[in-house]
Amino acid sequence: MVISHDPFLNPDLARLDGQWLAAPGPAIRTLTLDELKRYDIGRMNPASKYAQQFPGQKPADGERFPTLEELFAIAGPNVHFNIEIKTDPGRPDLTLEPERFAELAIAAIRKGGTAARTTIQSFDWRGLLAARRLAPDIATACLSIEGGSFDTVQRAGSQPSPWLAGLDLAAHGGSLPRLAQAAGCAVWSPFWRNVTAANVKEAQGLGLKVLPWTVNNPADMAALIDLKVDGLITDYPDRAKSVLATKGLQIR
Repeated sequence: MVISHDPFLNPDLARLDGQWLAAPGPAIRTLTLDELKRYDIGRMNPASKYAQQFPGQKPADGERFPTLEELFAIAGPNVHFNIEIKTDPGRPDLTLEPERFAELAIAAIRKGGTAARTTIQSFDWRGLLAARRLAPDIATACLSIEGGSFDTVQRAGSQPSPWLAGLDLAAHGGSLPRLAQAAGCAVWSPFWRNVTAANVKEAQGLGLKVLPWTVNNPADMAALIDLKVDGLITDYPDRAKSVLATKGLQIR
């Protein structure tokens, strides 16, 4: 099990023998660990649009794709892990099937002794249902996004969204928090722009924690905190800490 945002080698991030990849590379699942470890992912290609989104990122040349086992070994005993199973119902060729992916993730979590402080999250709720069946002691988080080019909820569709493991939004009154509860999730993680005071209140009333993703602007962080969300997913925890401090809050 290795850690990567993308299921394939991203030319904006990966170099081989000092040269940036000219095009997306093969699916990670098709490579051995030794083959994967040849790629340097310590900086972003400065010519890419991706790099322009994160001008403050500091390069660390020589970094390789870490395994989940390596992460557990260096993180220490007080870290809570939020581990995402990355599968796409529209691209089954890129990864293992979600049920098998969940099985392997759970095995790695158990081997690392981190089950009590790990949450498994995914946009593809098939893997979450499998995780709940295989390891009911490990919490799950239902990721979602509505609107735009990436919409896992698909309210306007005539059939339930393939991202939601066959669960029917209409059968739950059109309520995404109620659907997340039906999936057995302890956490609902919506895209931060989809968060409202009403759906935060509804989700928390159902016993769910609300952790919106990925919010990087301090003003937006502050607005979400005012809506009483339970936490934030961000690329900039330093900014979040400053916002929390101005509100008299501490990280738990």
